[in-house]
Amino acid sequence: MHSFFPILLLPYQVKLIAWSESDMSEQESFWNAGSLAVITDKSKPDKGTLQNVSELPSGVDCAVIGVTKRDPADAMEILENKGIKKFWIHWRTETPEVKKRCSGSQIQCITGRCPMMYLGHGINIHTMHRGFAKLMGKY
Repeated sequence: MHSFFPILLLPYQVKLIAWSESDMSEQESFWNAGSLAVITDKSKPDKGTLQNVSELPSGVDCAVIGVTKRDPADAMEILENKGIKKFWIHWRTETPEVKKRCSGSQIQCITGRCPMMYLGHGINIHTMHRGFAKLMGKY
């Protein structure tokens, strides 16, 4: 069972998610973390989100960063200072600065793949994306 904890990191939106253990591929194993922050740059925060990164609880294992209005590397730097060392940079949002940060040995990064297709269940856009990716050999 998955638990979702929404939080906001200005100017990003963050959702903290706690996951249960399961058997998954390398990309899917990212979701095995005890908790993770999902960083977005939505213009309207969801109800109940945190307003500042300082409110992010300690012990967050990893972060998915899906921002387009700012460089994701900026969010990585803030989150690294909070102790997060494992990142998934959303498909098609990696920048030269992200690649530079990811080349360091202190952090782990997944880039070039949509994280949402590894989460979907049932029939939805994410599971269809996963199906097409598997057919094309890009899963």
